[in-house]
Amino acid sequence: MTFSRRDFLQTASTAALAFGAVSLCGPAMAADETVDLDKLLEPGPLGDKVLGAEDAPVTIVEYASLTCSHCAAFHAKTYPELKSQYIDTGKVRFIMREYPLDAVASAGFMLARCAPEEKYFDIVDVMFAEQRTWAFTENPYNSLLNFSKQLGFTQESFESCLTDQSLLDAVNGVRERGSAEFGVSATPTFFINGEKHSGALSIEELGKIIEDKL
Repeated sequence: MTFSRRDFLQTASTAALAFGAVSLCGPAMAADETVDLDKLLEPGPLGDKVLGAEDAPVTIVEYASLTCSHCAAFHAKTYPELKSQYIDTGKVRFIMREYPLDAVASAGFMLARCAPEEKYFDIVDVMFAEQRTWAFTENPYNSLLNFSKQLGFTQESFESCLTDQSLLDAVNGVRERGSAEFGVSATPTFFINGEKHSGALSIEELGKIIEDKL
């Protein structure tokens, strides 16, 4: 399928987004399993978006949805400290992977992928910070269009991005691989050197896990 104004108006009502996304994202839970790290680090159909030193002793892979409130909370509260304390200091390599919970989250990730490569994390950060202004509205298509213009898109480039079937298939492929191969079923889900942690983590919780692996 491709995204159109009609798709958004039919499938992405405010209530459906609010309750559908929240039902699959939640607070932090204890580690529940470990996956094969080499397999986990094989890039998916879109390739990986990575921050940090390639030889960092700890690798964190996050599966997130742009319409998940707990993902937004993590990126507002924990991620800045994670970046300054661990990513920027060479201790952590951070990989972000798309796990959209609905059509609007898929569209948001598509826009982030259509932007210049070096802008990906900046756009994702802004989308999380401004989540309620574009994701949970009565007309998410127009809200996302207006929001995308603040990110440098025109209506033409916005529509071109969201009608790219191969890109949509690849975004869905990242999600499907996360579910099938690594047991991801909710967001945010983190793999820390292959150890799976479901739900938003505080910097204290995350820091303890990281320090134990350094």
